[in-house]
Amino acid sequence: MKSINIKLIIAFAFFASTILFSSCKQGNKTETKEVPEVNEDNTPSIEVSEEQMKAVGIELGTIEMKNLNSVVKSSGQLEVPPQNKADVNSLVSGIIKKVLVMEGSFVRQGQTVAILENTDIIKLQQEYLMLKKEFVYTQQEYQRQKELNTESAGTGKVFQQAASKYETDKARLQGMETQLQQLNISPASVANGKFVSQIPINAPISGVIGHIRIKTGSYIDMQTSLMDIVDNSQVHCDLQVYEKDLFKVKSGQKVVFILTNQNNKQITGTIFGINQSFENENKSVIVHAKINNTGSIRLLPGMYVSALINVGNQTVQAVPVDAVVNAEGKTFIFIVSGEEENTEEKGPKEKSEKAIGANPEKSIRFKKVEVITGVTELGYVEITPLEEMPKDAMIVTKGAFYVLSKAAGGEEE
Repeated sequence: MKSINIKLIIAFAFFASTILFSSCKQGNKTETKEVPEVNEDNTPSIEVSEEQMKAVGIELGTIEMKNLNSVVKSSGQLEVPPQNKADVNSLVSGIIKKVLVMEGSFVRQGQTVAILENTDIIKLQQEYLMLKKEFVYTQQEYQRQKELNTESAGTGKVFQQAASKYETDKARLQGMETQLQQLNISPASVANGKFVSQIPINAPISGVIGHIRIKTGSYIDMQTSLMDIVDNSQVHCDLQVYEKDLFKVKSGQKVVFILTNQNNKQITGTIFGINQSFENENKSVIVHAKINNTGSIRLLPGMYVSALINVGNQTVQAVPVDAVVNAEGKTFIFIVSGEEENTEEKGPKEKSEKAIGANPEKSIRFKKVEVITGVTELGYVEITPLEEMPKDAMIVTKGAFYVLSKAAGGEEE
């Protein structure tokens, strides 16, 4: 009986210790929390398995030294030189009898664009004809007094009066002839008695008719602009370059223009002039660039453009464009911070594979590094890391967006 009691006591003690060990193990398991991996500088580490990298096409490489074109970014708009745009005006007031052109039509210099009627020009023609006939007598009298004065047969006073009237009438006659010619009236026709009451208004330059401000029957004066003409054959670009970039820009440098509102079409040009004064309070200087080739693109004054002025080549740190990602208003690349084997407890099948020598799956840890970007050319972008990086550090050159999504918790296993 005593031995039976001892056995019961031993069995009870064993059972109690088993329960206590089990509860302690469960308690320890509950209190254990998974701590995310961190790098040596205490920045969060992003872990991606080799299998995941292969599936999404993540590629690794190094930062390269590339000879990229250095550019100055600017903006502006297309303009034409002052000599390539004109207002059409009349030298006399009057009534518009005919308008011979339409907006958008091309005209050549000297082509008649409108007909104006003014009865006052008849009076000018009458005065010219009368002076023309009177000048014949004045000229004859001057010649006669000149001959008499040469032979000492006349008085010097009469000759001087004849000479003065001759010069005065001659000047008046030449002035009237100039007025008639400016009004596109032939002095020879007026001298033959052919008067006109309507005069043509001609285009001062060749170009395309812009806004027409008159119609048939309109009264116009010398201050009224009838229409405007623009010759777009010499269109160029006026760019705003700020003070910090001004020392880099010189005449002869190549420019790439991007037409902002024309599906970002590109044209090329060359700097030909730089203003020597600031335009406004933002410390910008107007830089003039001629356009080298337009192709089939129709360019009009006033079009807005963005421009890249090529100011030379420079060797810089560069990575593929796909290596750079943007998040929270900043720019980043990802560098490899370490590798490790996946030592997670496997199932029965995986344990058996490990037992016979199969390699466990590897993971690669990445670290996010903030950079400042610069020139972009031929698929590469200039970068300046904001922290010191290991020499020959491996970086993500393709698939950086996937790594970014892992960092943001957007990728679920």
